Amino acid sequence: MAEIVLEHLKKTYPDGTEAVADADFTIEDGEFFILVGPSGCGNSTLLNMIVGLEDITDGKLLVGGEVMNGVDPKDRNMAMVFQSYAIYPHLTVRDNIAFPLKIRKMSKEEITKRVDDAAETLELTEILDKKPGNLSGGQRQRVAMGRAIVRDPTVWLMDEPLSNLDAKLRVQTRGQIASLQDRTGVTTVYVTHDQTEALTLGDRVAVMRKGRVQQVGTPRDLYNLPANLFVAGFIGSPAMNILPAEVKEGRIILPMGEAEMPADLKDRYKGGEGRVLVGIRPEQYEDITFVDESIRGEGLTFTATIDSLEWLGSEVFAYFKIDAASASELDELADDLSDLFSDAHEETRTGTARLDISTKAAEGEQLDMWLDARRIQLFDRETGDNLSLTRS
Repeated sequence: MAEIVLEHLKKTYPDGTEAVADADFTIEDGEFFILVGPSGCGNSTLLNMIVGLEDITDGKLLVGGEVMNGVDPKDRNMAMVFQSYAIYPHLTVRDNIAFPLKIRKMSKEEITKRVDDAAETLELTEILDKKPGNLSGGQRQRVAMGRAIVRDPTVWLMDEPLSNLDAKLRVQTRGQIASLQDRTGVTTVYVTHDQTEALTLGDRVAVMRKGRVQQVGTPRDLYNLPANLFVAGFIGSPAMNILPAEVKEGRIILPMGEAEMPADLKDRYKGGEGRVLVGIRPEQYEDITFVDESIRGEGLTFTATIDSLEWLGSEVFAYFKIDAASASELDELADDLSDLFSDAHEETRTGTARLDISTKAAEGEQLDMWLDARRIQLFDRETGDNLSLTRS
């Protein structure tokens, strides 16, 4: 087990492409740490720098207090699980798992013990004599994990290990990975482009975009207090609603009405009066029928036309129109902040609400709705930074 310290790590390729810029954070000993972001964000490159498959252009990498810059991958005592499984088709499950131990020339007794223990942990005991061609995708991935486990590494590194599995197997294997890491306590760095995996697996998460770390925090912190518009849009499904607004005399003026700025937000707000962007999570909207009258004054009530509904059994998502003037302004904002919105939002005209399952909302009809103003986020129109984190 080991603490991993990244001190201003940078990776620049010979053609000048900057794949990773100034990655500077610490992964605690025994932590399950996630690197997440859209395709091309640099998270796989950063993972490869940790394991030694990519050279470090600048900065320092320490594992367990020892500098790893220039250390050969085989000497780092790390185990890697790849997206493609990377198991040998001509070998049995037992021989695949045992392979790295045979390379180390361990005794047969020790190899047998380690393989049997890993197989029991991963529920592979009954298929140890089968070959990969006779296994499901989930079983193959567990074989790859077993080969990593038997090495008894100080660090596990996983590069999108679930991306080749179907939805049901992803959920099942995700639970197995979480349980395994919890039992062993091995420091784990896990790369994914799926923010659901990031939020459900990680003790902490680093959100990356175009080679730069946007924010490091717990899943709860990233969801409730995103550092900027990109994190706000990337974390959460459906994505956060982004609306133009104005702060004036302690009130927030939105396209659908205005509300008093909550006292807690006033304490944290770093901006002055003027135009801002407001972030609203889908669950902050509700059918007014299900809102207790005692809290209605802490938000604002408005009427919306429901474009479409998605019924998911345990919840309902409602998509509703924003009036034409507001939509026009949002189009301008999407152009002004295209670099931020391109990854975070494809559609800025439509609001998304997560409603009570008993709502009577119907497509094409109007619905009286309530917006909970107590949890809104305020963002700078120019930089996209969250203005409601702390008061400077």
